[in-house]
Amino acid sequence: MIYRSKAPLRIGLAGGGTDVSPYSDEFGGAILNATLSLNAYASIEPMQEGGIVLEALDRKEKQGFEWKSELPINGTLDLLKGVYNRIQKDYGITQKNFKLSTYVDAPAGSGLGTSSTLVVAILGAFVEMLKLPLGDYDIAHYAYEIERNDLQLAGGKQDQYAATFGGVNFMEFFGDRVIVNPLRIRQEYINELENNLLLYFTATSRESATIIKEQQKNVTQKNESSIEAMHQLKEQAKMMKEVLLRGKLNEIGHILDFGFEQKRKMAHNISNEAIENIYEAAKKSGATGGKISGAGGGGFMIFYCPGNTRYQVMETLNNFGGVIKPYQFTQNGLTTWISQ
Repeated sequence: MIYRSKAPLRIGLAGGGTDVSPYSDEFGGAILNATLSLNAYASIEPMQEGGIVLEALDRKEKQGFEWKSELPINGTLDLLKGVYNRIQKDYGITQKNFKLSTYVDAPAGSGLGTSSTLVVAILGAFVEMLKLPLGDYDIAHYAYEIERNDLQLAGGKQDQYAATFGGVNFMEFFGDRVIVNPLRIRQEYINELENNLLLYFTATSRESATIIKEQQKNVTQKNESSIEAMHQLKEQAKMMKEVLLRGKLNEIGHILDFGFEQKRKMAHNISNEAIENIYEAAKKSGATGGKISGAGGGGFMIFYCPGNTRYQVMETLNNFGGVIKPYQFTQNGLTTWISQ
């Protein structure tokens, strides 16, 4: 018997960064995001013997331990260990011999919320195995606590909730309080958005923690320019919600462009020369706007290409050494099941 789970990765369409404390605590944040047909997977397979085996199949990392109530956090497979440690502490795990395997459809540091989504998926596998009475909000908040408090990883709150709930959501953040508002968008609008929104991997990954910590410092030290940029990004999320619901899709590129202009002001290294060159080339080829996914600095970018401009933009982007990633928008969030 194998306990399995999967959780979707996401793209942030607007409001990125306003879910990060202390901004969200002091001013409240708002984000609009959507989940994709790219996932993080987790499987727990009980064994007769062998202790605890942890394996990240995509990263080709594997460690084995004799059974113990707490595994060492030392920079290797820490997300897997962090979830195990917290579940063991709060609920107790009687299964003393098992293998926890994970896989993610995008590399770490790519800006699609991979770390948080993986934590949600691992939690889902343990919830399935232990039959824990946790709802969607419980799981998302639990994942946030494990990452931000237990493992002391810098970041915001949106990724855990996107992975757990799935779909297109307008999220509001008020300190520890999070409200997920699912958006009922007509399927024809979703189809057109999929057609026009290119997902492009720059073939680079980045360490988001440095960027996020600077963003947090700017709020703490009352950097007016940075804080005003975050205010504008929060308004951008409201603008994006309006055009999606009303089907005014050709305004999306301009809203993305406005947001990218604001995001650059939040912290250094959000953009760089390589990203700027890609962005300008895409716009010259027909894209009306775009953004870096996640904290910035590298990873995935998205571009809105109205009409049939996507084909010329794709041809242009091929000159920069990255990869166009096929995807679809998805409605389902965390899913768990048992394989007999």
